[in-house]
Amino acid sequence: MANPLLQHYVKLTEFLGHALGPDYEVALHDLTDKNRSIIAIANNHVSGREVGAPLTNVALQILMDKSYEKNDYRLHYCGVSASGKTLRSSTLFIKQNGKLIGMLCINFDDSRYQAVGEEILKLCHPDTFVDTAVKRSIRGPFTEQVPAPSTESFHNSIDAVAGDAVARALAALGVTADRLTPDERIQIITQLETGGIFLLKGAVKDVAEALHCSQASVYRYLSQVKRDEP
Repeated sequence: MANPLLQHYVKLTEFLGHALGPDYEVALHDLTDKNRSIIAIANNHVSGREVGAPLTNVALQILMDKSYEKNDYRLHYCGVSASGKTLRSSTLFIKQNGKLIGMLCINFDDSRYQAVGEEILKLCHPDTFVDTAVKRSIRGPFTEQVPAPSTESFHNSIDAVAGDAVARALAALGVTADRLTPDERIQIITQLETGGIFLLKGAVKDVAEALHCSQASVYRYLSQVKRDEP
């Protein structure tokens, strides 16, 4: 059973979904169960998630860095839709007596508006100008070809969240899992620990599979990371 305070946000999630329209996904997270945190979601076609989906990489990072203690919300960061489109995401931190109990997230897919804007611009500019100058100006920082570590990704399962985090870490190092050195594994485990992946129950198993090593090895690396923390 969700916190009674969060029950009020369930209806708000539905209302915002209708009021804002189909390009806005609204998701309500209950932090009681990080593995199945979504308790309400509107316009879920945007991310492809369902009720019962886990916290995202960005939400886990927020729990680790405790940025919610000094802020009531986070605005306009980058996410990626179920179809690979760039989203503009914002999150409201729901607190009770200073404790973070939930998050209300809005993910806006503006691709339709960008497409219309580009077609209008083509009426008065050569296509080459729109392609080389205007698109770059409009899209700005939201055009990275490979999602950055801070880019929010959306998944329906723990193994997908963990697998995505490992894939990002491997891509950053430019190596594959079967060619990792012990030092590189430590580096990846450190990054995953900092990012909050191990807040999810069962993540150790999924990380071990993605890194082609045993769960015992992951636990050993984690112990070393925690010993080395200042």
